[in-house]
Amino acid sequence: MTVIERPPLMSRLRPWLSGFDIPLLLAVLWLCAWGLLCMYSAGYDNGTRFPDHARNMVLALGLMFVVAQVPPQRLMALAIPLYTVGVMLLVATALFGVTKKGATRWLSIGVTQIQPSELLKLAVPLMLAWWFQKREGLLRWPDFIAAFALLLLPFLLIAKQPDLGTGILVLAAGLYVIFFAGLPWKLIVPAFVIGAAAATALVLSEDKICEPDLTWPVLKDYQKHRICTLLDPSKDPLGKGFHIIQGEIAIGSGGVTGKGFMQGTQTHLEFIPERTTDFIFAAFGEEFGLMGALALLVGFTALILRGLMIASDAPTLFTRLMAGAVTLSFFTYVFVNMGMVSGILPVVGVPLPFVSYGGTAMVTLGLSLGLLLSIARVRKLVKT
Repeated sequence: MTVIERPPLMSRLRPWLSGFDIPLLLAVLWLCAWGLLCMYSAGYDNGTRFPDHARNMVLALGLMFVVAQVPPQRLMALAIPLYTVGVMLLVATALFGVTKKGATRWLSIGVTQIQPSELLKLAVPLMLAWWFQKREGLLRWPDFIAAFALLLLPFLLIAKQPDLGTGILVLAAGLYVIFFAGLPWKLIVPAFVIGAAAATALVLSEDKICEPDLTWPVLKDYQKHRICTLLDPSKDPLGKGFHIIQGEIAIGSGGVTGKGFMQGTQTHLEFIPERTTDFIFAAFGEEFGLMGALALLVGFTALILRGLMIASDAPTLFTRLMAGAVTLSFFTYVFVNMGMVSGILPVVGVPLPFVSYGGTAMVTLGLSLGLLLSIARVRKLVKT
């Protein structure tokens, strides 16, 4: 009787694992560990938040692994279908969507509801990267105008819902692609100067522009209130300024080393609103202090720097643009979330990657990292 010996497990897995970017994976696992630790403390008494968060994280890592096996050329072929379907779903949401807390962001499909705007976080940079790849070597002003049109269409549909947080992330991802594609500095610098001047004018004229009867153009009343609350949260400490004030108290009370794991009084006495989602960094800062925050920032910095290295060595324009946009999107997530919790940016619904609770956002992060790993694998194969 002939006995057939099966190859060892690692030998069978080696074709799947070969080419994976180990520094990027280590950064992701470092952030996941901190995310699980923080969620256990902040959400252990909040129903099934911790096991759900762990399940979402495993799902995201599984999707990351699967997408990493797909060559970027095949992913590029999905750009037009994903973008088209995403925009159509946004239009359907505007017409037939489900309204919750004054926002029409969800679409009912059978027995479940989806948030189509999440799809555009990847579909928009994919579409723009595909566009610039097709126009490589032939770029003219009309090509950049077309790119801005492709970006503004979904952004305006998302802003109309309204969903400013997701809109900012989609807009930022698209702008990163356009920037890396070669947008002239003579257009970028004036935009920064105008933005800085507008922010300065906003701060200096706070008392006049924040009068209750004054209506701001473009922005809705609740968005105006968020900005005015940021400028002076003490005007409404038990209402609109409550989030910012409690977040600052929690982070400040953590000191250098924090109060200790599961010892956060602001967190567990429920002074921090949304302590497992948008404001989880306040709970993290209270329990782990400045040292814990630095450890978390080390992980995010390592991920971003590694992503930019992958982008710089990517073999094609499409892969360079996608890797750069995905990497800087992580920077946007972190900067906006930590900024709003710390009181330097208005409160918007932007999660902290791997730490905040949220299934759809976690899946989007997993897909984004899978795409980045796919580009890293191709880069290694080209070098060999």
